[in-house]
Amino acid sequence: MIPVPPEVQSAPELYVRQRREMAELFGFESRNKYAICTTDKREVAFAAEQQKGFLGALARQFFGHWRTFSISFFGADRQPLFSAVHPFRWFFQRLEVLDAQGRLLGVVQQRWAWLRKSFDVLDAQGNVLLEMRSPIFSIWKFPFTRGGSEVATIEKKWSGALTELFTDKDNFRVRFTPALSALERVLVLAAALFVDLQYFERKAE
Repeated sequence: MIPVPPEVQSAPELYVRQRREMAELFGFESRNKYAICTTDKREVAFAAEQQKGFLGALARQFFGHWRTFSISFFGADRQPLFSAVHPFRWFFQRLEVLDAQGRLLGVVQQRWAWLRKSFDVLDAQGNVLLEMRSPIFSIWKFPFTRGGSEVATIEKKWSGALTELFTDKDNFRVRFTPALSALERVLVLAAALFVDLQYFERKAE
């Protein structure tokens, strides 16, 4: 049993809201932090990138989404729930989701695709649970399917002109269907952060 808040296990949709970092107004990439909320804006969980110190700051500035990073998820009581680890890769990005004891729960794995966004959600044994395939021109929608049927969707929500222009603050709606297991819901929620860091974080130049 994955120790996650009841809302994460049962809510038909959740919002992942990136916390504003004023340093980004000046072009400085700070550690990513997110609040996970219900539709009535109640915060039920949090996620925060753990890389601190000078080397972590350098990696964010110069390696962008290619860098190694770890994001921890916490309940509203600040107790750890699970984590997501991104190993350093130039190609085919990967996010490994671990429980609070460090055991692998599943993986979000980018796949090669021509003119479309593509990644799979795998269980700990490497079996494909869900597929995400989206045309490259469908910028803000990421549908997850199983057997050809859509079972979850991640949608980027407009954050406002000034926010979109000057910061990396992003908001996402994550929609679930009853067809998903508790594990699959956790992996889709982690995939929302993968989507943000892979497709919307400013790339290192």
